[in-house]
Amino acid sequence: MQVTIDKKTGIFLGIIAVLLAAMIGLVGFGHHSHDAHDMDHGSMHQSMNGPMHDDMNADSSMVGSDVMFLQMMIPHHQQAVDISNLAISRSNDAELVALATTIRDGQMAEITQMKGWLTASGDALTPPHAMGDGTGGMVSEADLATLKSLSGKAFDVSWLQKMIAHHEGAIHMVMMIHDSPKGEMRTFGGGIDEVQSAQIKQMNAMLSRLGA
Repeated sequence: MQVTIDKKTGIFLGIIAVLLAAMIGLVGFGHHSHDAHDMDHGSMHQSMNGPMHDDMNADSSMVGSDVMFLQMMIPHHQQAVDISNLAISRSNDAELVALATTIRDGQMAEITQMKGWLTASGDALTPPHAMGDGTGGMVSEADLATLKSLSGKAFDVSWLQKMIAHHEGAIHMVMMIHDSPKGEMRTFGGGIDEVQSAQIKQMNAMLSRLGA
């Protein structure tokens, strides 16, 4: 049977088709928008939570350079403590004795902190290889023996010169952790840099006072 559609009916059906197409388009757009919203929300959730979570994890763990730094800095600090004790017992210069006491007490506290980090991470407290003479400004056994043989102004001058070199070595070593993912480690290194730089400035002024 042939169906005949007059002009008015054809126009009406055309309008219905257009409306249906528009409705389908709107439904599709709404679904797409909902998916896009979910994606944007998911991305926002990831950006707000994912990276922060990663940063928190990174901040609670150490990388190899952090471990190496701590293992090297502990004996470096320990030598500074030993040399400071020598100055406290030998020097008659009140400013030098006060500075040596500050260095000893500060670095002993930092040794405790560094050992705590290594213990918590399950790493050894000592480096796989001993630090050689001169590494990081370390005082050699020969120079240490010479220092112990001195007294008076000669001792004070030699002690200041050796401690300046020792501090400069520590500041150079801190570069190992400048880019550490552990924020606490970066703060620790910054503290060493700031404190020991100020102490170097003080020791240079003391050398000038002693005429060295």
